[in-house]
Amino acid sequence: MEYPVENIEKNRAAIEQIIRNAGQYMIDHPPQVREVHKKAGQANFVTDEDVIIQRNLMAEFEKMFPSCSFYGEEETAGNSKNGKEGLCFFIDPIDGTTNYIFGYNHSCVSVGVGYNAAIIAGFVYNPYANTFYSAVRGHGAMLNGKPLQIRNSPISEGIVSFGCARYNEGNTDALFQIAKELYLGSLSIREGGSAALDICRVAAGANVVYLELKLNPYDYAAASVIVEEAGGVIAQVDGSQITLDKPCSILAGTRKAAEEVRAICSKYL
Repeated sequence: MEYPVENIEKNRAAIEQIIRNAGQYMIDHPPQVREVHKKAGQANFVTDEDVIIQRNLMAEFEKMFPSCSFYGEEETAGNSKNGKEGLCFFIDPIDGTTNYIFGYNHSCVSVGVGYNAAIIAGFVYNPYANTFYSAVRGHGAMLNGKPLQIRNSPISEGIVSFGCARYNEGNTDALFQIAKELYLGSLSIREGGSAALDICRVAAGANVVYLELKLNPYDYAAASVIVEEAGGVIAQVDGSQITLDKPCSILAGTRKAAEEVRAICSKYL
């Protein structure tokens, strides 16, 4: 399949500026209590800023790529085309919304670019730390413009990160049994509250692996190509390919660490 990667690479600076602007909006508009709303599930929040940022991103990308479609987290009436064929932007306007609400300063704008059911580029920006992760398929992964290359470390030589959103409570007992083994077998464990950032930290070598048992495509689409272009792997816990049309489990890491974690997971899942 021929991907329009060169078209994305050509417009890379403009795409990144649009995403930086969205991140600045996040900083300039801390949420007010009246602007925080609940979605389905425990502790599953959406703010007015989530919706505004997604709509702004969609409007800007549609100007650049008039035939594109969108798969966004905040799919309220009128702000998503809900398409995945051709060129499609997978948008999480604020990944780590709970962090955002409570002032943790660990949230990001995440934009994955897909083409005919394959992710060809990813952009993840944490405006609080001014860290911008990006990758275009075949052009490598970068952090603030500097190339990323993963060292193939086992879990014993690194920090393990995992996610456990309250609104995805299935297999909670199994997850924490797995987390205990990972804690005992690694240098330490982390739960950062932003899947996109934690997967990108794998690409940067800060985390050796990231595990979550259920995520939506807009949570991991952008970060998936970033970790792969940095030399890592990403798949479902059972080794099958990640999905772009429905939620799935996520295991991203070095090859060694991913194999080790998959073996641990097989005992409990």
